[in-house]
Amino acid sequence: MTHQTVGHTRPGDQDGPLADCPDSALVPPAPEPRCPVDITLATLGGRWTPLVLRELLRRGEATYSQLSAALPALSDKVLSDRLAQLTHAGVIERHRTPSWPPRVRYVLTAEGRALEPVLHSMWEWGAARRQAGADHA
Repeated sequence: MTHQTVGHTRPGDQDGPLADCPDSALVPPAPEPRCPVDITLATLGGRWTPLVLRELLRRGEATYSQLSAALPALSDKVLSDRLAQLTHAGVIERHRTPSWPPRVRYVLTAEGRALEPVLHSMWEWGAARRQAGADHA
């Protein structure tokens, strides 16, 4: 068995779905990612980011308090950082209600909703790994 490394392709792989990321897009690191996989990872970067996104996909929209209650192990600082990161990436929008006290709700954008299959695939892969671990225990 030969070892397959990133940047090396097998004959016939040049036109596959993962082939449009040449080594030059990875090394040296660009200020902004150019490889499609790296772009996705940059958007979903951070341990809690996919879980915040998962909650918004489940709910459609949520307030900070709802997200905090749904992810109790997540600190307020990290939740604020992840919401800012996802807003900056154009994945969610922050809507402030002009009331007293002001209420803020977070809503997925079209780009955020387009990440649903990515999260679904992550869920399926993780569930299979969990099951494989249970089978080996």
